[in-house]
Amino acid sequence: MKRKPVNVREQDHVTRAGNFSEVVQGYTEEEALGEAVQCLQCKNPVCITGCPVGIDIKKFIGQICAKDYPGAYFTIREKNNFPLICGRVCPAEYQCRKACVLTKKGLPFAGENAINIHFLERFIGDYGRKHNLTAPLKKDDKLASKKVAVVGSGPAGLSCAGELARVGVKVTMYEGLHRPGGVLCYGIPPFRLPQDVMDYEIDYLKTIGVDIIQNVIIGKTKSLDQLFRDGYSAVFLGLGAGTPSFLGIPGENLCNVYSANEFLTRANLMKAYEFPKAHTPINIGAHIIVIGGGNTAMDAARVAVRIQRMKGIEPNVTVVYRRTENELPARRLEIAHAKEEGVKFEFLVAPKAFIGDEYGSVRKLVSLRCRLGEPDSSGRRRPVPIEGSEFEINCDVAVLAIGLQANQILNKATPALKTDKYGDIIVHQETMETSIPNVYAGGDIVGGEGTVIEAMSMGKKAAAAIIAGFLK
Repeated sequence: MKRKPVNVREQDHVTRAGNFSEVVQGYTEEEALGEAVQCLQCKNPVCITGCPVGIDIKKFIGQICAKDYPGAYFTIREKNNFPLICGRVCPAEYQCRKACVLTKKGLPFAGENAINIHFLERFIGDYGRKHNLTAPLKKDDKLASKKVAVVGSGPAGLSCAGELARVGVKVTMYEGLHRPGGVLCYGIPPFRLPQDVMDYEIDYLKTIGVDIIQNVIIGKTKSLDQLFRDGYSAVFLGLGAGTPSFLGIPGENLCNVYSANEFLTRANLMKAYEFPKAHTPINIGAHIIVIGGGNTAMDAARVAVRIQRMKGIEPNVTVVYRRTENELPARRLEIAHAKEEGVKFEFLVAPKAFIGDEYGSVRKLVSLRCRLGEPDSSGRRRPVPIEGSEFEINCDVAVLAIGLQANQILNKATPALKTDKYGDIIVHQETMETSIPNVYAGGDIVGGEGTVIEAMSMGKKAAAAIIAGFLK
């Protein structure tokens, strides 16, 4: 079926590259209807199999077609407590849209022909917020005396807390930073996920009884044993993967070489782009290099462009990636937005060393050209450096966005908590229970970096296991 997709409205690329306001504006009612009516309402809706939390996509799109927007909202909320978040940041082209029967076959991601499921979910999430809709609670008197501690307020923790609180479990969420939201707050820029959206979703949890305690690091401020002594019947660990990876090349310790974690935390959480109004500074130069190819790299590059423009510097940001554009793991939408905003790309480039000046600040990146060899364990063709191809790129700020590793603070303080060789917590896949009874885990601390909705799926699975255990 050849169709005419309804494109979502966006800030124009010139204007948005100079501000941190949301880029994607979402569908109007007319636009949402125009997109929804093109859904085939398949007898076997395989798109649902592409959703990690199993939203009944066919049903909620059908409800949009019938203009039953509250019904669509409640259908989504049966499986996902946070449609405002997921409608904005879910990599739908690798999940539900990829499974859509209208997807053009043979592509590594959904083509333009697939239904824009994520934008329809966002439309419904925004509708629910505008009309103050709230999903009904399903409180069980048998659970009223149960207390659960949720450690970490990222997507896995938020999901687990929401599922537990909806059935009447008393939940306390512990967050190490001064603001809840985890990677959703410090890692994702407000032009993709505005803070007021996060505040709304977190306020919802508070209204259903979740207590959120900030500035508490479990493993330092309190131990797991102390949580149980405080009367919690179970603990969920949504610790995230907060430890940055580095290249291990000379010059990596020069000034103005940032991990993406630090760079984005300064910009997103601490509002460094508003310095000195905000108290956290950030160094921005004329030639910025971002190393990596995932969503974090795109976020860092797009943040850098904005800060350069806000400081009156002609934008000059280059993403350096070891493979070709076809292997970029970032969302296609984010890659397109980065290009529109002026981000440049250098493909098949392997960093070799940073060169600094007499003051210890980075000035150049030395790299080698690459070719693609045989596939590696990821299934992608391995980048092979070409001898004698060394070249230099001007660089007075570098951001390393090459992945994150497990947050080890609690792991190291709790020897009984079994981890794998990467430091990720080992869990029973059906229940998400760890090696310690009544301690569960999910999100990036289990199996490495994943998507927001995958982390939420693990939080839901753990909550279901906790509830089942309480009801035995």
